[in-house]
Amino acid sequence: MAARKNHHPTRERYQLPPAAGNHKVQPWTAVTNQALDVAWRTVKGPVRLGISFLAATLCYFSSLYLYLGHRLKWWSGYLQRKFKKNLSVEAEVDLLGYCAREWKGETSRAKLMRKAYEELFCHHHVKCIRQVKGDNYDALRSVLFQIFSQGLSLPSWMKEKDIVKLPEKLLFSQGCNWIQQYSFGPEKYTGPNVFGKLRKCVEILKTQWTEFSGIKDQHKRGNMCNSLFSDESLEYKLYEALKFIMLYQVIEVYEQVKSEKAIPGPYRLLFSRETSSDPLSFMMNHLNFIGDTCGLQQIDMLILGHSLKVKIKVFRLSKFNTKDFQVYYPEERHREWPEICLLTENDRHYHIPVFQV
Repeated sequence: MAARKNHHPTRERYQLPPAAGNHKVQPWTAVTNQALDVAWRTVKGPVRLGISFLAATLCYFSSLYLYLGHRLKWWSGYLQRKFKKNLSVEAEVDLLGYCAREWKGETSRAKLMRKAYEELFCHHHVKCIRQVKGDNYDALRSVLFQIFSQGLSLPSWMKEKDIVKLPEKLLFSQGCNWIQQYSFGPEKYTGPNVFGKLRKCVEILKTQWTEFSGIKDQHKRGNMCNSLFSDESLEYKLYEALKFIMLYQVIEVYEQVKSEKAIPGPYRLLFSRETSSDPLSFMMNHLNFIGDTCGLQQIDMLILGHSLKVKIKVFRLSKFNTKDFQVYYPEERHREWPEICLLTENDRHYHIPVFQV
């Protein structure tokens, strides 16, 4: 009989049964990863969509911010240009302070200018300066601003002849058809309509000049000047009227030349030039370019002063320490003519000096 195998009832009793299906138990990290993976697959689409939407929104608002900033800057500049007063003739600033800002350094020209400004301050009692817009009308602007701000009256000859009718007079009475080639500053040939445009410009000049001369309150005149000289369109009509007044006077004096009558010195000098030997050449070679490509030359200043019956006193700072530092247009002294004063650093652009009271 075969030997009976040893039987261990205790081992059998407590032996654990094998796991069902022979699967191993997964650790908790694996379960967590699976849950996260399932959750990500669930929300991945909406999250990506949300991120894309947020990026698009940020991009939109960034573009909107830049656009609004650009428009705000443009409107700000526009409103400043639209409503800022006294654009073409600035407010008074201290003369020596202006000089210190404009003429720094130790160049010979800077030193000369500083000495010239000191001369104006110490010996000519100029305390302030009004800067004038530096275009090709600036000499006319500087003269007319002072005529209006001082409330000067129209010259007697302008009252007697009624200057509004002068364009038609030249056309019908004196046969000056060539004035159809007159140019209004940057505006070129205007043809038969030129007489109507000139009449309108001269009418505005007469109206404004009469109005300013009738105002006795200096403060009120100053405010009106600030308003007028910030209206670019109206300004240019006034300057074209002044140019026409100069042309009319040249035509009148030229008639005296043909009659062999004595004429004032400025016109002798004018007609001695080949480029202005008669009114037509003066207009075509000189007057038509004023306001467009050039300003007034010294001989033009002579004609302007004589035409308006004012003494134009000019401090030429580049001529400091010479006899030409202080000049008059015209040179002949007329005691009854009112005096206005300009200063220039280069004989091209003019500013307005303000004297101590």
